Amino acid sequence: MKKLILLTALVAIAFCSFAQRKELTMQDAISNARTTLAPENLSQIQFIYGTEDYVYARRNDSDVVWMKGNVKTGADQPFLTLTELNQKLRSAKADTLKIMPIIHFNQGPNWVLSANGSKVSLNPVNNTLQVIVDQSLSGKANVEESKAGYIAYLDQFNLFVANGAERRQVTTDGSKDIVYASSVHREEFGISKGTFWSNDGKILAFYRMDQRMVTDYPIIDWTTRPAKNLNIKYPMAGDQSHQVTLGVYNAETKTLVYLKTGEPVEQYLTNISWSPDDKYIYIAVLNREQNHMKLNQYDAATGDFVKTLFEENDEKYVEPLVPMLFLKNDPSKFIWQSNRDGWNHFYLYSSDGKLLKQLTKGHWEVLNIKGFDQKGDQLFYISTQEAPITRNLYALSIKTGKSKRITQGYAVHNTEVSTSGKSVIDSYSTPEVPRTIQLVETASAKTKMLLKAANPLAAYATEKSSISTIKSKSGDDLFMSLYKPVNYDATKKYPVVVYWYGGPHAQLVLNSWNAGAGDYWARYMAQQGYVVLTLDVRGSDNRGKDFEQAMFRRAGEVQMEDMLTAVEYLKSQPYVDAAKMGLFGWSFGGFATTNFMLTHPGVFKAAVAGGPVINWQFYEVMYTERYMDTPQENPEGYAATYLSNKVDQLKGKLLLIHGQQDPVVVQQHSVDFVKHAVDKGVQVDYMIYPGHEHNVIGKDRAHLYQKVTDYFTQHLK
Repeated sequence: MKKLILLTALVAIAFCSFAQRKELTMQDAISNARTTLAPENLSQIQFIYGTEDYVYARRNDSDVVWMKGNVKTGADQPFLTLTELNQKLRSAKADTLKIMPIIHFNQGPNWVLSANGSKVSLNPVNNTLQVIVDQSLSGKANVEESKAGYIAYLDQFNLFVANGAERRQVTTDGSKDIVYASSVHREEFGISKGTFWSNDGKILAFYRMDQRMVTDYPIIDWTTRPAKNLNIKYPMAGDQSHQVTLGVYNAETKTLVYLKTGEPVEQYLTNISWSPDDKYIYIAVLNREQNHMKLNQYDAATGDFVKTLFEENDEKYVEPLVPMLFLKNDPSKFIWQSNRDGWNHFYLYSSDGKLLKQLTKGHWEVLNIKGFDQKGDQLFYISTQEAPITRNLYALSIKTGKSKRITQGYAVHNTEVSTSGKSVIDSYSTPEVPRTIQLVETASAKTKMLLKAANPLAAYATEKSSISTIKSKSGDDLFMSLYKPVNYDATKKYPVVVYWYGGPHAQLVLNSWNAGAGDYWARYMAQQGYVVLTLDVRGSDNRGKDFEQAMFRRAGEVQMEDMLTAVEYLKSQPYVDAAKMGLFGWSFGGFATTNFMLTHPGVFKAAVAGGPVINWQFYEVMYTERYMDTPQENPEGYAATYLSNKVDQLKGKLLLIHGQQDPVVVQQHSVDFVKHAVDKGVQVDYMIYPGHEHNVIGKDRAHLYQKVTDYFTQHLK
């Protein structure tokens, strides 16, 4: 009896303590999560090029001071103040600065910074300054400098290359329809830019995209009187796509050629790379069907096709995402990334296309390359070898093919490797650890603690989620993050909100701070008395080829099957009120949410679908045809996923949200759904966000999440 009384007293004390903590506001959960309530950090921490010294920016009162340290030294010391920087600028006969700028100390022996609108390189030893990008070019589009001092940029749709006072116009027919030096293929296949300087910085490869044959698509600007139409080019699945070529401009000889990439013109030119001697350009050429890739070699001087190094085929799709990487100490070999064995791994090739060996192997994914060590003997990379929800740094010996784990712990590590490869800045987190930053010696594994951030939510009535797995019907582990309500009472039943995405190139649940979420909305909802579940179903990223490709030609089908498994799990929990469950997703998650509400009516009482794909025939060629084939090839799959035709199956409450200027999932999707709902006499709710594209960002994001919260409160409570 005494033990029971003591236990009751302890529970009461804990409850009172928890109840006295602050509650998150929506502003806290959405906006402050990235600012005042984000874990403490060492701002702009980086290595100084060529050394094992690190620097970071520390604010002292109203000033910013760069601090410096080393793995073997004691306390960090002041390294650079604004006064000292201005002294160097005066010595270089340059204008001084009023505030400390962002400085890159790790890009070479010189410091790179922005000074009065220009990008400059400052030699810290002799205090000389070189202008990299002049202020007059800073407002131009797609500016990219080369190591030889040339600068490529766009002006009035055309490509220019400048060198000091001289500027030369490379193209003359640029327009909104003939697009130069920009990302192409809707930024699929890892494409993020359109200019590629050679290793010596004297030759520029660049994309040319002809989209005259692509239908105009209207995006309305509602801020003018009257409103005006701003057409974009949007190639929809099954329709004619744009045509891309690659130009090569020699800035020394002023000559221009185009690579002879041949027929068919509707193909994807991806993963551009230069040979170490700058004589050749390599392109991963993918057919429109996206099931056959050729790694092609071209002569940079003539544009002639040289040969195909190797080919990859897949009965579903091939998706090259990373250019070839030549070895630092042996230009006759390169590394290629492929998931041909079911998981993304490294393969070593000779420059003539002969496979030498597979360098990494296992049921895990290589994610990011972090660079070679100084000699080029080791390659650093991030992988999921411990678990799909972790990230660790490894060093791969090119010679032996053996990997050594550098970072430790069942955590998510973000790293920077020093020039030599002897030291690593390791910033990591777990659900219990908001952020820890340490310096690691790669040889000895010795560490120096730089920062151990306190819990930024310690004063708030919130706790971490539990991360666990459930088995799908396919036998796969599905990772999920679950928050129980604040002040949870095991004798009560609670409403539930489930958040998901389910499409490729996204993973929601990580073994990191806040379970990988960028905001605290799930915690906020738990504070409001909800059970909140976040789930990664089949189709999600970093789980191997079969896990993703399970959705091929029938998007949403396996996702819904996995969601039903999650629903069964929730219903088995005594604290869940299965009659009051809500579902929420955005983009592909908006499609999956709407699809589930129509295909399995009545399971969820209410749902919110943001930026939802409603008809895959309305979505872009590159993404849609990879996962669904064309409408002509897969009419049954497209018919099954045309959600407007199933609107009369809706039983619960459904809120659609769309950014009114969305150029990704165009607003026609949700408008089409609403029109069909009206025609069938089905009531749905609809909210637009004028001025926003595919995501609602900035100050309006808190408004969005308040809207979502209010909707669930109205229908689940």
